[in-house]
Amino acid sequence: MKSNATTVEQYLQELRADRRAALGAVRAVILANLPKGFEECMSYGMIGYVVPHSLYAAGYHCDPKQPLPLAILGSQKNHVALHLMTVYGDPAMEHWFREEWYASGKKLDLGKACVRIKKLEDVPLEVIGQAIARVPVKDYIARVQKVLGPAARKRQSAKR
Repeated sequence: MKSNATTVEQYLQELRADRRAALGAVRAVILANLPKGFEECMSYGMIGYVVPHSLYAAGYHCDPKQPLPLAILGSQKNHVALHLMTVYGDPAMEHWFREEWYASGKKLDLGKACVRIKKLEDVPLEVIGQAIARVPVKDYIARVQKVLGPAARKRQSAKR
C-alpha cells in the first residue's frame, strides 16, 4: 500500500510491528549487499533502491523525474512486496534467481518482477542479497540503456 511518508524511517514507523520486522529483515539484507552507487530513498510510496539522477540523469523512463529503480520494497495488504527490476528485465538473471530460490527449498511466489513474501521464514534472504549484489550500478545502467535502445542513450546524453 502506497504511503505518503517522506523518509524510510517514517515509512517503517507507519507499519504494524510484524510487518515492520519482516520488511526490516529484507531491508537489512538489501542494504548489506547494495553495490556502491545505488541509494535508498522513498520511491512510489515504498522504499526504493535507485540509481540517483547524479549518476543517471535520464531517470526512470516511465517517469524521468524519478530515479532509475533497481528494487522497491513495500508493505501490501496481504504480503511484503519486493520488486526486483533486474529479475524482470534480464532473462538470465530471472533464471538464476529462480534456480537459487528453489535450491533453497523454499516456495517462490514471483510475478514479472514482484516477489510476494507472506512469511519471512519462507524467504532465503541470502538469495535476495546475492540478487542485489550481482548488479554493479554501471552494468545496470548499461543494461537499461541497451533494453530501451538509442532513445534512452540520447536522453541521457542530452541531460549531461
